[in-house]
Amino acid sequence: MKKTILIISILISGYAYSQDFKNDISVVQFSASFVKSAEMPLKPFNDYNIHSFYIEKNGDIFKNERIKYLPTIILYHNGDEVIRIESGLDLKLPENCDKEINRHIEELLKDKF
Repeated sequence: MKKTILIISILISGYAYSQDFKNDISVVQFSASFVKSAEMPLKPFNDYNIHSFYIEKNGDIFKNERIKYLPTIILYHNGDEVIRIESGLDLKLPENCDKEINRHIEELLKDKF
């Protein structure tokens, strides 16, 4: 019985930790080492939670988030996906994706007040 409780508590804590990257306003980039040059710099979003995941290290997160194209950027707000920007077959993000993310962040912040 003790082993069962221990296993369940480890699984629950692991699940909770795996969702931390979606807290509050989060800009998350999903990528791979072979498309690193196509990534968008996340520094402009330092006022929010920013995360970069690579398929070589975090394959389980890619599967859970249903990532199809690399790179992909997802804006989350309190665990909910707000917008997903995918690169497509050309492995390049749209040129205006940073402006699109900023527009959605501004809307989220405006709705808070």
